[in-house]
This record gives sequence, structure tokens and C-alpha cells, in this order.
Amino acid sequence: MQMNQALYNRRQRTNLVGLTLSMGAMVLGLFVLLWILWVLFSNGLAGLDLNTFSADTPAPGSEGGGLRNALLGSLMIVGLSVLVSTPVGILAGIYLTEYGDNSKVAEFTRFVTDIMLSAPSIVLGLFVYSIAVATVGNFSGYAGSLALSLIAIPVVVRTTENMLRLVPGSLREAAFALGAPRWKVSLMVTLRAAKSGVITGLLLAVARISGETAPLLFTALSNQFYSTDMGGPMANLPVVIFQFAMSPYDNWIRLAWAGALIITLTVLALNILARVFFRDKVKT
Repeated sequence: MQMNQALYNRRQRTNLVGLTLSMGAMVLGLFVLLWILWVLFSNGLAGLDLNTFSADTPAPGSEGGGLRNALLGSLMIVGLSVLVSTPVGILAGIYLTEYGDNSKVAEFTRFVTDIMLSAPSIVLGLFVYSIAVATVGNFSGYAGSLALSLIAIPVVVRTTENMLRLVPGSLREAAFALGAPRWKVSLMVTLRAAKSGVITGLLLAVARISGETAPLLFTALSNQFYSTDMGGPMANLPVVIFQFAMSPYDNWIRLAWAGALIITLTVLALNILARVFFRDKVKT
């Protein structure tokens, strides 16, 4: 009896030590996170005004300015990458789930997807630079979209595959029993049943690429002027933040904080939307 009591007391002490360390780590993490958010919001809100959205990036040494051209450039570059990565990622996910399964091609595709998921974004940016910038001779928004697409595609592929595997096999069997061909079962039954999870993956992919800086430094670079020509260098928010944050000009630094706040709020909104879609899927 005394041995059992001693063992119980030792386990209680061990549990208390573990709980204390866990709580300390949680408090430290929350403190750092709240500190970062406080600094970001306090500096970012101070730099936000109407000119931030209506004026272009200022020249060195000039006063005022805004982020209009950078915001437009980011929307165009990210938008095109979404248009490219969405069909490619979804179709690849459908193939892995409905057609390839355990084939050699499917295994190779999963292997490449895993490598792309873990590869540093700067490596993908250098790859696109070598094939789409160095060979052509100029930076472009198209090259930036291609680099971001390579980051987004594996996210969409993996999410689509995982969501399609959660669809009950009885739905497929019922559709096949009614004489539906495999392609129609995949697109009209399976994909429709998993649409909430697939949309969640798309939103997470957009959130993933929205703040990427390194790939755009090697592909789209930047542009001080307002431009909708994606065939040339194009302003974008991450690169502008990177450049302005290291500048000696006060208005540039204020705009960098404002841009960082805009990206943070955008990513936060996308993550909230993703959680809403996933929650609706779980309820249904």
C-alpha cells in the first residue's frame, strides 16, 4: 500500500512538472504572438489612410505615396496563379483518388508533390527564374504567377486527394449502378460531395502564396509605376514591403507597416473562411 502511494505521489509530481512546463510554453508563445500583433497593428494602422489605396508607391525622397500599384499587382499575380493551380491541382487530386490509386504514375506524382510541398519557396523562385526570366531576358508578372502556382499546386493536390478519400464509397457505387461513366461520377458525384473540403484547400493555398516574397524577387521583381502589363516587371505587396522596410525614408517605412498589416488581415480572413467551409463540411 505504501509503495502504491509513493508511486502515485511520484506520478503526481511528474504530472505537475509537465503541466507547469506546458503552461509556461503556452504563455510564452502567446506572449510573443500578441507582442508581434500589437507592434504590427500599432504601426500598421498608423500608416493606413486613403492614400494607401489611391496613390502609387513614392519615389525615393518624395513625400506621401501609397500602395495602389502594389495591391493591384499582387491581385493580378495571385489571381492568375489561382486560375492556373486550381484546375491542375483538382484534376491531379481526382486522378490520384479515382484513377491512379496505387499505380506507378500515382506514386511518382505523390512523391513529386511531397517534394514541392517541402521545398523552400526561394528554390522554386530560382527554378522559374532560370526557365522564364533568364531565357527571356526580363522580369514579368507571368513569371511571378508561375512561381506562385508551383507553390499552390501541391497544396491543392494533397487537399483534394484527402477530401475525395473521405467520400463514402457507397456514393460511387450508387452512381455506377445507375450507369454513370467514371468521369461523370468523379466530377458530378465525388467532387461535388467533397466541394467544401476542396474549397478549403484552395483558400489555404491562396493564403500560402499571398505573402511569398522570395519567389517574386526573382520573377516579377517590382515596378514603381502603375502597370497592368504582366509581360514586364510588376509591383507586388510582398516585395514592396521588403524594399520599403529596409529604406531610410520614414514614409516608406510607414507604407511597409501598412502593407504588412494588409497581408496579415488578408491571410487571417482566408484562414477564417477556410475554417468556416471545413466546419460546414463536418456538420453535413
